[in-house]
Amino acid sequence: MKMRLKETGRRLAAVLACLLLSTQQIILAQTRPRLVSYVDPFVGVDRDGNTVPGAAVPFGFSNPSPDTVPNTDPNRYDTSGYESGKEIIGFSQTHVSGTGGESKYGNFRVTPQVGRIDLKDLASPKKDERAEPGYYAVTLTEPDVRAELTTTRLVAVHRYTFPSSTQSHLILDTGSIVFTGGGAGRRQRPLASDTRVVAPNRIEGRGDFIGGWNPAPYTLHFSAEFSRPFKAYGTWRGTELYSGAANVTGEQTGAGAFVTFDTTGEQKQVEVKIGVSFLGTEKARRNVERETGGASFDEIRRRAAELWEQALAKIRVEGGTDDERRIFYTALYRSHYMPHDLTGENVWWQSLEPHYEDYYAIWDTFRTLHPLLTLIQPGRQRDMVRSLVDTYRHTGWMPDARIAGANGMTQGGSNSDVVIADALVKGLKGIDYQTAYQSMVRNAEVDSPRPYHEGRVASEYKERGYLSMKEERSASRTLEYSYNDFCLAQVAKALGKPADYRKYLARSSNWMNLWDAETMSVRPRESDGRWMTPYDKTKLYFFDSPRFTWMSAPYYEGSGYQYSTYVPHDAQGLINKVGGDAAFVKWLDIFFGQEKSPEQLRPEGLYTHGNEPDILASFLYIHAGRADRTQEQVRRLMQREYRTGRAGLPGNDDAGTMSSWYVWNAVGLYPNAGQNFYYVGSPVFTRATIDLGAGRAFTVEAPDASAANKYVQSATLNGRRLDRAWLTHAEIAGGGRLSLRMGDRPSSWGSDNRPPSLSKPPAPPVTRRR
Repeated sequence: MKMRLKETGRRLAAVLACLLLSTQQIILAQTRPRLVSYVDPFVGVDRDGNTVPGAAVPFGFSNPSPDTVPNTDPNRYDTSGYESGKEIIGFSQTHVSGTGGESKYGNFRVTPQVGRIDLKDLASPKKDERAEPGYYAVTLTEPDVRAELTTTRLVAVHRYTFPSSTQSHLILDTGSIVFTGGGAGRRQRPLASDTRVVAPNRIEGRGDFIGGWNPAPYTLHFSAEFSRPFKAYGTWRGTELYSGAANVTGEQTGAGAFVTFDTTGEQKQVEVKIGVSFLGTEKARRNVERETGGASFDEIRRRAAELWEQALAKIRVEGGTDDERRIFYTALYRSHYMPHDLTGENVWWQSLEPHYEDYYAIWDTFRTLHPLLTLIQPGRQRDMVRSLVDTYRHTGWMPDARIAGANGMTQGGSNSDVVIADALVKGLKGIDYQTAYQSMVRNAEVDSPRPYHEGRVASEYKERGYLSMKEERSASRTLEYSYNDFCLAQVAKALGKPADYRKYLARSSNWMNLWDAETMSVRPRESDGRWMTPYDKTKLYFFDSPRFTWMSAPYYEGSGYQYSTYVPHDAQGLINKVGGDAAFVKWLDIFFGQEKSPEQLRPEGLYTHGNEPDILASFLYIHAGRADRTQEQVRRLMQREYRTGRAGLPGNDDAGTMSSWYVWNAVGLYPNAGQNFYYVGSPVFTRATIDLGAGRAFTVEAPDASAANKYVQSATLNGRRLDRAWLTHAEIAGGGRLSLRMGDRPSSWGSDNRPPSLSKPPAPPVTRRR
């Protein structure tokens, strides 16, 4: 009897403990700030960050956002269509975020006006601007209209609160685009448009557009459903109004419709749901019905916020400063923007595969964004890779960039190869890797008829082991081709193709064919093998040399010194070329401006964080046994390059590349994309928990982390001593706990057990006895 009472007591105590724990968790969840409250969509809209402040859902195509007065300077590339200091001309439904080059999209702009319609002056000053995930609001002061935006994946939802007036208008421009950057021939422009008033509260139409960063034409359709019937309507073309007209077409000029409402009574608000589709206006109308139905603006806004809360909850952080948490969650937010999920909208071919567009561009995003999605959004990343493979099936090439239905500019190598390898070596399931492998082999072996848009210049590379200066971007492409071949070798090995593995692994050493011991850099070569002369490894030839254009320079958007740090698969080979660990650390210190040299360097060194070629460089110290130097650099870069406020990014976000760099480093990890290991850096948070799905989580603990305590003194992994500054993907993906003891002074932790590399350290000299 006593035994039964004791057992009952233990069970009751266990139940009470569980109830108490559940109650505590509920209270914590209720008192803990929502993660969306840390996000500031205005971060990066200035300082050439080109981010979009408007409403979005994760990877949604519809992205209603304010457009400001166009920038006509051909040297300015405000590709988001927005500048803080300019007046707003309206709110278009489609955008790209954080990109360089020429603009794209900015379609079907809506502008509110009160009183007499003035097509010559749509601009208005603004006040009380506000943005949060899935929502944007502003007051346009000249018409005194409050504009609010929210969205679903394919439907933009607007709400306008007008003053008391019998003449409150919404003007729709069917031919609108984001107009900025580049010469007149490269800028985006409308070709034709068709607008129709089809019901007492609906307008539909389509626009044909051409130009922009990827100049291929595209056609987009819309269906706009208003919350109440129009008091009056009409169409317009150029500056001419056609009251009562229900149809209008436009050619290479603005054209569209206007609708009028009486807002003198209590009904001062007008809502409009604008569905978009590449397939047709009927599909755009169905998108409105399917994604919004009878839901109100506030309900759609709530749904959008909840989607963001779920996405942000994939990584929960503790500690750090309030600003660091805001920077972090804003960066995680930006890491869920592109490419756009256009599944069900594939007008280019028939397929049941997932479909994504606006890989803008893989040359940027393969480095940090796609590895992050592989870890925290594996379903999304799987579908993106499947879409890339499907694009190969139907176009013959795996794109390095793809925008609005066409393969875009290839800036360097065939870096979709890296995305494929990254997915395979990390065990991402549900992908046709055999077909993906075929696409990689085609990149490596077949001369592309359009290497500017897809594939490689294969023949000379195979013949010489490098690209000569007769080819554009010869040195930087040689480096990227070498790494692409390494990734191809990894996929060949995984698929049981040993001969191919050996072949492409050998080719991945081709970067050495451009190594110049005199300048300690990768140096361009002429077709006869001579070195480029004169040559300066610190010079930005694409920018300040009359001999070259942006694309014809031997290095794309970088210097020889910067590109010499890009050997992701063979850091040890690079160390050997420079002269060993000590010489390599000095070589990097000079590069980062930590040591003076006779070369004329900027005070902060040659490293440029706002561009991609050298963003792996901070982690190369780990390969030389100096993890402490990596810890110094990543902390310095996070503090110097990222902040709150509208100029908070180091230039273009490059479709989430710069933001995801911060996400990785803030939690203390960093991927070597295409390989199955991660570097351990210096976390800014005392705890970061990564939700891996299926009940698994990986936690990075650094209880003493602070601005001063940036150096790792020792580490354990799941309670066991860890003496290396890198982890395998399996060690993270299986869930577990990395505990870092931090301090304010460098330590020798991680100095002996180096990360994987193609080359091996040179054997120590043998001392012979006489």
